[in-house]
Amino acid sequence: MSAHAVHEGGGDEFGGLDDLAVSARAGLVRVIEASGAWDGDPVWREAFATVPRHLFVPYYYAGAVSGRQRLWGGSPDRRARERWMRGAYADAPLATRVRDGDLVSSSSQPSLMALMLAALEVEDGHNVLEIGAGTGYNAALLAHRLGDELVTTVDLDPEITESARRHLAAAGCRPVVVTGDGARGVPERGPFDRIIATCTLSSVPRAWLAQCRPGARILAPFATGLVALTVLDAEHAEGRFLHTSAYFVPLRGTGRPEPEIPHLGALPARAREHELFRFLLALTTGGLEPQEAYALWEHEGRPVRERYGITVSGDREWAWLDEPTGPYAWPIPAS
Repeated sequence: MSAHAVHEGGGDEFGGLDDLAVSARAGLVRVIEASGAWDGDPVWREAFATVPRHLFVPYYYAGAVSGRQRLWGGSPDRRARERWMRGAYADAPLATRVRDGDLVSSSSQPSLMALMLAALEVEDGHNVLEIGAGTGYNAALLAHRLGDELVTTVDLDPEITESARRHLAAAGCRPVVVTGDGARGVPERGPFDRIIATCTLSSVPRAWLAQCRPGARILAPFATGLVALTVLDAEHAEGRFLHTSAYFVPLRGTGRPEPEIPHLGALPARAREHELFRFLLALTTGGLEPQEAYALWEHEGRPVRERYGITVSGDREWAWLDEPTGPYAWPIPAS
C-alpha cells in the first residue's frame, strides 16, 4: 500500500495526452520488470506504475552533447508532444539541464533507479535522505513508498531545487527539498535510516555517518559502480559494491575537486577498454598507479565489482579486494 496517492495531472497542460501517458508508463514498468531490478518486490513496481515521470521532465534534451534537441511537453505540434511523452517513459536517462555545454542535471535511467531503490532496502517508517534532487522524480518515488514527511532531498543548485519543488507539487508530493551542500547532509532532518546518492562520490562524507542511526544503509555511486555501506556508528562504515555499473555526475560542493584521469597510454588496449578495469582504475585513483592496478587486475583474474568494498574508520578510508584486512587494500584520498 502506498503512503499517499500521486496526481496524474498534465491532461490540459500537455495537450490531452493522458491515454498515451498511461500506456507509456505501463510499458516502462514492463521493461523495468523484465530487467529484474525489483527482484520480486511489488512495492517499487506500484511506485513506478503510479508516479507520472512526465511531470518531472516537462522538457529534456535528446541527442549528443553537440546538437541536442529540446523536447517540450507544451509544444504546439501534437506529434512533437507525443514524441516528448514517449521519450519521458523510455528506459533511458534524460538530460534536463545543460549549462555551457556541460550536463548539470538529469533524470536517471528508470531501471537503474529501480535497482538502486530496491538495493536501498527501505522499510516502513524509515527516514531517508537523498543526495542530489535532480528533477524530483526519485524523491517522489520514495515519498510514494514512505510518505512525504520521511523523505528529504538536497541539492547545491537553487535552480534545481526550485524546479524539483514545482515538479513534486504538480504530482501531489511534498517531501522536504533543501538547497545546500549534499556532502554536509541535512542534520536538522536526521537521524537517517537510509541515505541514497544520485551523484558520484570520490570519498564518503563523514557528515553522513554522523547523521545516520547505527545499522543505517548508504547507497552511492562510487568510481563507476554502486557501493552499499552499513553504518556502524558516527565514525565507521563498511560495505561492498553491487554488480552493476553506474555513471552519474560528480557530487558538487566547496572543496571537492574532480579526480584527475590518469594517463593510460602505456597499458594494453584490452585493459584500457575493459569496463571492469576502468572501474578498478577509478576506484584506485590516488591509491595505486595504473600499472599497479593493471598487475592486480590480471593477477586476480579480472575481478567483478562484487569482490571490491570500502571501509571508513575515523579519518581513514580505504578500498579493498575480497576482504577489508586482506592483502589488497589501498587508501582513498579525502576530498
